[in-house]
Amino acid sequence: MSTSPQPQPQAQTPPAPAGRPRAGLRTRLSGLGLASKLMGIGGLCLVLALASVGLTLWVTWQLEGGAAAVNEAGRMRMQSYRLALRLQAPAAGTGAGQAELSQQVQKQLLDFDASLSLLHDGDPARPLAVPWDLITRTHFAQVQRRWQPLRALALQQAARTAPSPAQGLEAQVDDFVREVDAFVSAIELHLAQWTTLLRTLQLVMMSLALLSALVLLYVGHVLVLDPVRRLQQGLGRIEQGEFATRVQVASHDELGALADGFNRMAERLQGLYEGLEGKVREKTARLQQEQQRLRTLYETATFVAQADTLPSLAQGFSRQLRSIAEADAVAIRWSDEANQRYVLLASDCLPKVMVEEEHCVLTGDCLCGAPPERAMAQPLKVIPILDAARQAPSDGSSQRVQQHCERAGFRTLVTVSLTWHQRVLGEIELFYRHDTALSAEERSLFEALASHLAGAMENLRSAALARESAVADERQMLARELHDSIAQSLAFLKIQMQLLRSAMNDSRPAAIEAALDELDAGIRESYSDVRELLLHFRTNTHAEDMEPALRETLSKFELQAGIRPSLAIHGEGLPIAPDVQVQVLHIVQEALSNIRKHARAAQVEVRVDTHPRWQVTIRDDGRGFDTQGKPPDDTHVGLRIMRERAERIGASLQIESGTQGTCITLRLPPHPQLAPAKADEASLA
Repeated sequence: MSTSPQPQPQAQTPPAPAGRPRAGLRTRLSGLGLASKLMGIGGLCLVLALASVGLTLWVTWQLEGGAAAVNEAGRMRMQSYRLALRLQAPAAGTGAGQAELSQQVQKQLLDFDASLSLLHDGDPARPLAVPWDLITRTHFAQVQRRWQPLRALALQQAARTAPSPAQGLEAQVDDFVREVDAFVSAIELHLAQWTTLLRTLQLVMMSLALLSALVLLYVGHVLVLDPVRRLQQGLGRIEQGEFATRVQVASHDELGALADGFNRMAERLQGLYEGLEGKVREKTARLQQEQQRLRTLYETATFVAQADTLPSLAQGFSRQLRSIAEADAVAIRWSDEANQRYVLLASDCLPKVMVEEEHCVLTGDCLCGAPPERAMAQPLKVIPILDAARQAPSDGSSQRVQQHCERAGFRTLVTVSLTWHQRVLGEIELFYRHDTALSAEERSLFEALASHLAGAMENLRSAALARESAVADERQMLARELHDSIAQSLAFLKIQMQLLRSAMNDSRPAAIEAALDELDAGIRESYSDVRELLLHFRTNTHAEDMEPALRETLSKFELQAGIRPSLAIHGEGLPIAPDVQVQVLHIVQEALSNIRKHARAAQVEVRVDTHPRWQVTIRDDGRGFDTQGKPPDDTHVGLRIMRERAERIGASLQIESGTQGTCITLRLPPHPQLAPAKADEASLA
């Protein structure tokens, strides 16, 4: 296999690098697996090694057997000389000595027979074996032939049955020894050949070992190292970004399968990389668009949150929208509740003639100003002005209005309905002097911006309604306070004036004096009520701490009534909401006012408990009154006002009165800071 960069996997195969093995070996080995190849080559080397070792062992065995045969033949030679010496020695006597000599000779002869038999048959245990061939067999036969007469002569000499000269015995022994020497020489010659063969085999084994090592190295290089090197080179090129690199497959073994997998991986990476840059650019552009859209929405939301009037909101929004939409002109129209007309609220870069003549457009008379059902069904529309003009009805009502757009050079109109909670508030109009097609992202952006503008317009309307409601509540409260205090006093003064006029007409000095006293008391009472109302209207609360406002109220009471009240606050409870604080302070002020006017008390105590729930207790030591009957003065309705204020904040008011004084207890709900106040007068604070 080889590595080469190429644009396509199917391109022509590049030339093999230097040192590539011959195609014959590759062809023969390409169909086998890598494990089979290595096992076959290793097995062949093992068989050759075992055969060589076995052959050398066999040769060594033969050498050892031949050496033992040489030793055995040499021992026969030595024993033959001993036999000759024994036979030549004189006998020790005539009887026993001759018998002993005969036994010793027979024993030696048996040893000779045993040696010949051993040489002939061999002994695998020693080992001992004669390397038989024609020469050794001939010499061994000569040894056996020479042995027989020598044996017979030895027996005769031992038995002393016939006289034998020493020269005859020595001659036969010498002949036998010469035959044994010839036999030994034949064996040694044969052993010399085996030794030469053993050395040759050892040289062959060394050559085979060297050759096997070279073959293993070569085959390992061809089958393993070279493919792995090529794969490494391919991986290195892939790491460098050359994804067109391919590894050429020359075999179908495991490394071939790995090379095929590498090629498929490289092809996949090349395909991915080729489209990656485009995808990255596309994704980057999309992210930039999303970022720009989020920035636009944020800036728009910030602007609409800071706008305080509807004209400034619409004018600023039109300028921003024209820049965002890259439109040639922008118009924002407001629609009445019946959606019968669309009035121009603000515009940017709109021709003056269109501003003047299209200040108010009736619903359905132009391309803009869609009816409510169409605006809800299709909030955004892209209208080609020229095509719409050709398809307009023949009455000319729509054509007269569309002529302004054509004269201004506008070709495309984009309308976005301003809807809020299934109600059409108006319309945004974008004018282009070229053909425009909006993408899905642009449509979504324009609809989101329109939703922001509609929400801001509704918030401004709700704020205006809230201010109007607050003013109305303030006037109603002021009228109620005046009616419950000043109006009653003025009615009393009016009655006293009638009594004074009647007394003056009748010239009754006592009645005149009494009427003047009543008038003076009524005027002072009215003046006191006016000051008290002014103090109530200027009541200020704190976001969390109510103690300063209470102390300020008690200080004003001390100046008016000349009584020094005491204030005690217990507990560490949660603070109450500012609107609830206002109502509580008004109830305390009303209770102190009633004490000042009616109780004739000397001591006044105010206790506030903040845990586990807020509770305010106002206690005095003045004269009490019947809580079940009418109030002490029908012209003052302070108790009813206190109960109404307590109901507004969801609190309970308990009044206990007797000869020892009066105790008023105001208990707030468990979580007054979460309880909404009902139609309070917090705007007066």
